[in-house]
Amino acid sequence: MVSSPHEALHRIFQKDPSLLTRTLQRVLHVPFPEPREFAAMNVDLTEIEPVERRVDTLLRAETDEGTYLLVVESQGKKDEAKQRSWPYYLSYLYAKYHCDPVLIVITQSRATARWAAQPIHLGVRGRPSLTVRPLVLGPDNVPVIADERAAERDVSLAVLSAMTHGKGPKAAAILKSLVAALHTIDAESAAVFVQFVDSCLKDPEAQQIWRDLMTDTQYFWRHPLAEQTREEGREEGRIQAQIEMIFKTLEWRGIPVPDHVRERVTDCPDRDQLMIWAERALRVTAAEDLFR
Repeated sequence: MVSSPHEALHRIFQKDPSLLTRTLQRVLHVPFPEPREFAAMNVDLTEIEPVERRVDTLLRAETDEGTYLLVVESQGKKDEAKQRSWPYYLSYLYAKYHCDPVLIVITQSRATARWAAQPIHLGVRGRPSLTVRPLVLGPDNVPVIADERAAERDVSLAVLSAMTHGKGPKAAAILKSLVAALHTIDAESAAVFVQFVDSCLKDPEAQQIWRDLMTDTQYFWRHPLAEQTREEGREEGRIQAQIEMIFKTLEWRGIPVPDHVRERVTDCPDRDQLMIWAERALRVTAAEDLFR
């Protein structure tokens, strides 16, 4: 289960490695050669010394022009310490595997994207010995996919769009288009993509839109969020039935229900407490006696 935007933003490229090179080519306009093959690699870059260094996602891309190591870093906010580690990652990988590393930073924040895109110069000012220029994917360049046909043409990119732009006035159109596109792929892959979107939606309005869409989507049956949503719906139904039982019992017995009593019963989320009040409703002589 993917539980955070940090995980989802880089793991989507593990699910569909070709999405990474497509975004490099189409979004960042980097002339990256077409890969023939991808392979996931060990993300642990720790040396013998007790200093642990791990990248988020590391992929090897085999192309006609050579082998590239694609280093994906998911960045939620500015982190100077993490930024200082990026040159090390690239140098270590180049020395160990003898092929070119490519650093890609992905973020949901415009401010973080601007910060991450700044070149890192090491050496004499004006004449650096090493310069690192991260490639950055964020809200300013990941396309907004709010059309069903466009989403169906590239479902992975539509997922990335929802993860990056999942708030604001276009959120509903983006999420609805994505749900339609998810119907066109196998259920297992769709469930994985849904987890990625789940973990990245932090805007309450977008979360509710997504939850409503998932509740109505049957292919999503096996996904934990769908089961949670259905169970919450069933629990709400049980609570509402108990509340209605209390009011109907008092009504049948001719006992008036003041507004403050009705409000307290209606706002109670505890089924056990409601059951106690339902039993008391059979014998009280005034509605206020439910609480005594």
